[in-house]
Amino acid sequence: MAALMARILITSALPYINGVKHLGNLVGSMLPADVHARFQRARGHQVLYVCATDEHGTPAELAAAEAGQDVFTYCEEQHRAQHDVGRAFGLSWDWFGRSSSPQNARLTQHFSEVLEDNGLIEERVDKLVYSIDDHRFLPDRYIEGTCPICGYEKARGDQCDNCNSLLDPIDLKNPYSVVSGSRNLEVRETRHLYLLQTKLQDRIRAWVDSKPHFSGLARSIAYKHLDEGLIDRGITRDLAWGIPVTRNGAPRPGFENKVFYVWFDAPIEYIGATQEWADATGADWQGWWRTDHGADEVRYLQFMGKDNVAFHTVSFPVTILGSGEPWKTVDTLKAFNHLNWQGGKFSTSQRRGVFMDSALEILPPDYWRWYLTANSPEGSDTTFTWEQFSACINRDLADVLGNFVNRILKFCEARFGGVVPDGGEPGPLEEALYADIAAKLAEVTEQFEAIEMRKNAQALRGLWVLGNEYLQVAAPWTAIKTDVDRAAVIVRTAINLVGLYARVSAPVIPFTSETISQALGETWPPAWPTSDVRAELSRIKPGRAFTTPPVLFKKIEDSDIAAWSERFGGG
Repeated sequence: MAALMARILITSALPYINGVKHLGNLVGSMLPADVHARFQRARGHQVLYVCATDEHGTPAELAAAEAGQDVFTYCEEQHRAQHDVGRAFGLSWDWFGRSSSPQNARLTQHFSEVLEDNGLIEERVDKLVYSIDDHRFLPDRYIEGTCPICGYEKARGDQCDNCNSLLDPIDLKNPYSVVSGSRNLEVRETRHLYLLQTKLQDRIRAWVDSKPHFSGLARSIAYKHLDEGLIDRGITRDLAWGIPVTRNGAPRPGFENKVFYVWFDAPIEYIGATQEWADATGADWQGWWRTDHGADEVRYLQFMGKDNVAFHTVSFPVTILGSGEPWKTVDTLKAFNHLNWQGGKFSTSQRRGVFMDSALEILPPDYWRWYLTANSPEGSDTTFTWEQFSACINRDLADVLGNFVNRILKFCEARFGGVVPDGGEPGPLEEALYADIAAKLAEVTEQFEAIEMRKNAQALRGLWVLGNEYLQVAAPWTAIKTDVDRAAVIVRTAINLVGLYARVSAPVIPFTSETISQALGETWPPAWPTSDVRAELSRIKPGRAFTTPPVLFKKIEDSDIAAWSERFGGG
C-alpha cells in the first residue's frame, strides 16, 4: 500500500429531497464521486467523502403538501430513503448529512453576517410576484412560464431547464402559480437581502483562471456566466421552511417571515455535513476546511451535473471568498452532461425513467454502476436505452470478466481440487503477459487518477480481456494432458489475475469485487496493486484453497428488455 501521501476531500452535488433519485442524478455526481473516493482510499490516501440531502426551498414544501405531511416529517422520511438506497448502491459516503441540520443553519447565518460586514450583502426593495388567489408571494420555483431566452414553456422562475439560463421570475412570459395554477398574479414590493456578486466579478474570474483542474465543461459554463456579467442575487425568500434570517443571533427585523434562499445555504452544507460528521465521530472538521488549520494541504474535488456548475463556480465562491475568512476552496471540479431517458429527459417530478430504488429491484447494483461508468455523459449528453444497456452488460461483465473468473476457477476446482496448484516456473508466455498487464495497469491507474470515467471502464475492460486472451493461448485444459506442471503455472497465474481484477475493479463494481476476494481468501477492502506485476501475479500462493462463486453476471435476455420497456416506458 502507498504511504498516506494526501488528504482528499470529496463532495458530490446534494441530491434534492423530493424523492429517490433517478439514474441521471446518480451518474452525474454521486457515482463518479464514489468511484474516485474508493480508488483514492485503495491508493492509501486519507479520504473524506461527504454528501447530504438538500432539504429547503419550494419543491420540498410542494412535495410535502402533495404527500399530506408536514415538511419536517416529509424531509426526515425522504432523507432516510435516499440514504438507504445510496448505501444499497454502494455509495461509500463517510457522512450523508442534511442541509436542515443545526450546523448548517449556524454556518449559513454566520456567512450572511460576515458578508454583510464586508459590504457584500444589502437590503433591497424587490418587486416580486404575488398570487392573489394563493394569498402569498411566490418564490422563484413557485412560478413557471415561458423562458424569455429560448421559449421553453415550463421554465422555472430561477432557471430554465432547457437552456440552463439563470432567470428572474418577473421576466417569464405567461407566468402561472405552481401552487394553484392561477394566472391571477401581480407584482408587489417586499424587502430581501442581496448578495453583491458584481463586486467580486474580477476576483471570481481570477479564481476560475487559477483552477487548471476544472473539467472543460465546468470551465466553459463558468466563463459563460462571467462573460455575460455577474448579477447581484437575492439570498432570502418569502417562505416558512428554511434557515431563519438572523442578525447578531436574533431574528432580523422585517425578515421574521423569510428564510435564506436554498441556493445560498445548500453549498454551505458541504461544510455543515463535515461538521455533522465531526460532531458524530469526534473528528476535527476544521483541518478539512480551514486553511489556518491545515486545510491548505487538502486536495478538494467536487462532482456535479452541468446545471449545478454556475452556482459552484460563481455564487458559492462569492460566499467563501467574500467572507474574507481562510476557507478551503475547490481544486478540481468535474462536471457531467445529462443522461437522457429513451429520447427524452429523466424527470423526478413526473417519475419518468429508471430510479435508483426501481433499478435495484430488477438487477444488482454493479450492473448499473458498470454501465453508468462505461457510458458516462462526459463529452456530451448521452441517452439510456435498454438495448445499449443489455449489450454493455452482456459484452463486458458476462462475456469478459464473469466468463474469465468462472472458467478458471471451475477448471482448477475440477482438476486441482479447488486448491492453487504448485509446480512449474513461468515461461515466455507469462513474461509477455507481465509486460502487457503492466502497461494496461498503468493505463487504468492513470485514467482513475485523471477522473476519466469512460476511459476508466475501457482500460479496465482491456485488462480483463488480457486474461481471456492468455487462457486461450495457454490452454491449460490441453497442457494438463501432457504436462501437469505447465498447467499448474497457467492456473496459478490466471487465479492471481482473478485476484488482481478484483482489486482494480473494486472502485467501479465493489460488490462483485468483494465476492471474488472472499472466494479467493483475499483481504477486503483491497489495496491498489503496485507496479511490480510479477509480484502482484504471485500474491496468491500454492496450497491456498478457494471457493468458486456462483455465476457473477447473468446475461440480459430479449425477454428482460421487453418486460422492462413495458414497466418503465420508452423503447
